Amino acid sequence: MSGWLERWSSARRTVRRLTAAAAVAALAVTGAVTGAVAAPNATAATALPGWLSTRGSSIVTSAGTPYTIKAVAWFGMETSNCAPHGLWSISLDEGLRSIAGMGFTTIRLPFSNECLAASSTNSINTSVNADLVGLSPLRLMDTVIARAKGYGLTVILDRHRPDSAAQSELWYTGAYSEKRWIDDWKMLAQRYKNEPAVIGVDLHNEPHGPACWNCGDPARDWRAAATRAGDAVLAVNPKLLIIVEGVERQNDGSSTWWGGGLRDVGAAPVVLKVKNRVVYSPHDYPATVHQQSWFSAPNYPANLESVWDANWGYLVRKNIAPVLLGEFGTKLETDSDKAWMTTLVAYLAKTKISYAYWSFNPNSGDTGGLVTDDWRTLQKAKLAALRPILAPVAVPTPKPTASPSASPKPSTSPKPSTSPKPTASPSSTPKPSSSSKPSTSPKPSASPSASPKPTASTSPKPSTPASLSATWVPQNAWGEGYVAELSLTAGAAVKAWSVSFEAPGTTAVTNAWGMSCALSGTTVTCTGTEWAASLAPGQNVRVGLQAAATRAPTTPRLSVSAS
Repeated sequence: MSGWLERWSSARRTVRRLTAAAAVAALAVTGAVTGAVAAPNATAATALPGWLSTRGSSIVTSAGTPYTIKAVAWFGMETSNCAPHGLWSISLDEGLRSIAGMGFTTIRLPFSNECLAASSTNSINTSVNADLVGLSPLRLMDTVIARAKGYGLTVILDRHRPDSAAQSELWYTGAYSEKRWIDDWKMLAQRYKNEPAVIGVDLHNEPHGPACWNCGDPARDWRAAATRAGDAVLAVNPKLLIIVEGVERQNDGSSTWWGGGLRDVGAAPVVLKVKNRVVYSPHDYPATVHQQSWFSAPNYPANLESVWDANWGYLVRKNIAPVLLGEFGTKLETDSDKAWMTTLVAYLAKTKISYAYWSFNPNSGDTGGLVTDDWRTLQKAKLAALRPILAPVAVPTPKPTASPSASPKPSTSPKPSTSPKPTASPSSTPKPSSSSKPSTSPKPSASPSASPKPTASTSPKPSTPASLSATWVPQNAWGEGYVAELSLTAGAAVKAWSVSFEAPGTTAVTNAWGMSCALSGTTVTCTGTEWAASLAPGQNVRVGLQAAATRAPTTPRLSVSAS
């Protein structure tokens, strides 16, 4: 869904500075693998497959052996944090080891062009990820790829959105041109040209609204744009898979999920200069994400196969091209969702279609994730539902791996697009009710309004001593919790501090970094600890918390105490 929160709410999604100043900078460590967990002496994870290509409806290795990609999304690098979420709770190695142990072969790694050009990340817990402190998002991407490789995992890079605030209908916006989109893809292709752990590129997440397939309008024709971008990427690295999502509105007048419509590919495929590289990637979700018409059919769920066959499954059944189901996920709470999941997993098993589950993260509002809010406890019911296509494996302890060397920097000027702008196209499809899936949900909809970027709360004013100012900086909110940060600036030397605020609906503080927090009634009180326990005059730090809650505070009044 990525969807559509990723409808972060939706995310829908920019603050990106982890300025823990000298205190945090002192913790920076480079090169070491931190937080790795000893592995059992059992069967190791599957070796990397090497560069992949396509043959008919199969993805194949260099030896011609059919290969099924079993991926899961770990989102966050497309949000204002510019880092995989959960690093406020767990180490990068813990997350990768958990994913590999579930049986996945691949991480789908969402990012935004805005984050590629950013100089810093935020919301990383320095006590468990000290070696990630001070890395730019691009260097962090290098590190994620290098560490993933150590756990036997490959990576699909997913251009999830242009900026970190909201999902875009088209592959360009007024601030991020088609040229910027293609230039950044060429930069990444060059950067990882000699890294076979990066197996493919998902060109743009969930084209929808006015996006069309082979309509001939250069401002809206996603097939034509994907051809231009795919050829540009393969001119740099001809060994990559080019992953092309569908559109929402198909040429026969039908509508489906954002990015889910590939019905017109049979008559008008993407044809690239390098052959055997295209993989088509629809998204699909259950009724709790949006009540599509087929969920209320009298023969549901028996009707689902015909829906999938018509929209994208025919590509495999007719041996036209490979399909990677790029997103699917559910909280698995309703009978309808359980029926959808069971039917879809059986369909994937029967057709041997590759897939990318949404998501590892628990903070996807529409779907939840494969771990609970502590980022460690497995969601056993979901993994059991996936068992026909995903078997757990024992994971060896990886050897420390150097990050790939840096290559050309991405372009940084977000000039207005030189591509023709799309004409206004009101959607005929009803917009689904807002859900808080972190920023990428596959909602069929009218042109979605961009969610505001996370901004510092300005009202009401905090009760703040002259020596310390505090600002509330919301990061994420979903149905069962939220993540927020406090930006603290010392006007004078501060030896100790605390901040309290009212948070009705909060049931527990599950994690915190730079402070320890306690809940009493509806009041959360946080006290500075570790690297943020004391502050020098003029020093600014970002501290934060993750909470379980039925709703998130928006602009709480902060009561600050400092000595």
